[in-house]
Formats: sequence, structure tokens, C-alpha cells
Amino acid sequence: MLLEYVEPIVYGRTSGEVVEQLVPRTFHQTPERLLDKYLLRKPQYELVGLGYRVKRYFLAGLAILLPLAVTIAVFSFAVNFLTTPFIGLTQDLFAYLGVDRSEIAFLKSERVLLYSSQILILFSLFLLTFALGLIARSLVFRLFFLYSDKLLHKIPLVNKVYKTSQDIIQTLFSSEKNSFKQVVMAPFPTDNIYSLALVSRDSPKTCQDAKNTHLISVFVPTTPNPTTGFLLMYKKEDLIFLDMTTEEAIKYIVSCGVIIPEDQRAKSL
Repeated sequence: MLLEYVEPIVYGRTSGEVVEQLVPRTFHQTPERLLDKYLLRKPQYELVGLGYRVKRYFLAGLAILLPLAVTIAVFSFAVNFLTTPFIGLTQDLFAYLGVDRSEIAFLKSERVLLYSSQILILFSLFLLTFALGLIARSLVFRLFFLYSDKLLHKIPLVNKVYKTSQDIIQTLFSSEKNSFKQVVMAPFPTDNIYSLALVSRDSPKTCQDAKNTHLISVFVPTTPNPTTGFLLMYKKEDLIFLDMTTEEAIKYIVSCGVIIPEDQRAKSL
């Protein structure tokens, strides 16, 4: 049986719309096969449109889910880092008090014990830190902490770790330091390519004397993990100082250049 039909052929999209072209074709088919193959199937453009919408919805959900997942992962890492050394002590305390077999909803007793221990440890650490800061203001306890500090500096091996960690913490949390507060563009990895960097401080005097010039140490973070990077030394005139906060620079690096500062975004629009 010789029939002629019109079949939609999808050849492109314009502004998200499916563009179709009607192409007449002649074929030799039985009416039953024609009905089964062409009249009962869904048009091709509907299938393509469905896949396009699924892709858009999936990417939109991914954009919402990923920041939440990263936030939860970072928070979980910080909680585990602070509470892991004390978990055994608090679990023994709960076992002694007889509260190690309680269950809440769908959480088993082991999970309830773990989460309760972490909450108790975090609360205790907060109170302990606050109390130490309050006590350190006192003259008597200030002398005690000073003596303890000198003692730890004299213990072999311990003094290396203690002194290094103490210097890092004091540098990061001291409001009088300007480390990592200035964002610059540094010529890296070549002279004609620039990377965002954070100014650490002046380079060691030995390095400056070796080059007989003033050098500045800068940290060039890697993307998307800014906790690793390169420590480089530059002349001040080789750096381009930017009106950008450290938070904005870190966001730009972690997002692989997708998130730009608000003022720059407004200018680009």
C-alpha cells in the first residue's frame, strides 16, 4: 500500500524552542504498521524537549544542593576534628550514668550516644575557652601561663610543634597583623599571566639580602582547594594591588572564577 505522510524533523533550537521541519516522505507500509509506528508514538520533538527540561531541572537542583553539601561537609569535619579526642571520655561518662542505651525516633543508641557526646564536648570546649580567656586577664594566672609557656619551650620535640603552632595561631588571629588581608595580582606562572594572591608579609631578611632588594612574600592559592598553593617572593613593583577583600578572592578561587565580586559583577552587566 503506497501512502504519503508528513514527519517532523528536529534540526535546532531558537531561544529554548524546538524548531521542526515538515518533510513529506513516501513509503510502502500496511495501515496497521503505519498506525503502530507513526500515529501512536510520541513526536520526536516532545522527547527532545523533555530531555532538555530534565537537564535544566537537574542543574538547578545541583546548584542548590552542592553549596549545602559542601557546608555540611566542612561543618562535619570541624566537629569531628574538635570532638574525636574526647569521644571515649564522654562515652564512658554516659555509660557510668546509665544513659548509653537510649534511642530517639529512628536513631539507634550508638548514634544517640555519639551525637550527645559531640554536643557535650563542643559546649564544654566553648566554656573552657571562655574561662581560660577570662582567667588569663588575671595577673596571677598570667604569670602561671607565662611559666607554663617557657616550660613547653624547653621540652625536646614538644617545643618544635608547640612553637610552630603558637606562631601560626598568633599570626592568624592577631588583629594587629595584616597577613592575608591584602589581595594582589602576581605574575605567575609566567610574566604575562597573572594569578590572585594574598600578601603574607615581608620576606625573610636573608632572602632580601641575597637579592639586595625589598621582597614581599605572597601566597598563591590553588583552585578549587585554596588550602594548598605556592609561596612566592616578589618585588613590590611587580605586584598589582587590588581593591578586593580576602573573602571575595577566596570565593572567586573556590568557584573556579564563576563567582565574581558584587561591584565587578554590576559593572560587567
